[in-house]
Amino acid sequence: MKIEKKVWPEYFQAIIDGKKKYELRLGDFICQEGDILILREWDPKRKEYSGRMIKKGVTYVGKFKDIPFWTKEEIEKYGLQIISFK
Repeated sequence: MKIEKKVWPEYFQAIIDGKKKYELRLGDFICQEGDILILREWDPKRKEYSGRMIKKGVTYVGKFKDIPFWTKEEIEKYGLQIISFK
């Protein structure tokens, strides 16, 4: 499956540079090993895409709860997932 997600500029650049090889996401979608993440750079200030994108193959998905990154309600509803890619 192909999954498209927004990534803020500083995190997108870290992925491009090879420093960041994972994604921490709200677990509100299904993602499995073998899926393809299509990551599109999103500028939150201008509220638009930059035009840059990168595709990454999903190698591992771990789901968990109880980390206060999003609202308590969102975490209770969806949980969280960390996505490792190559």
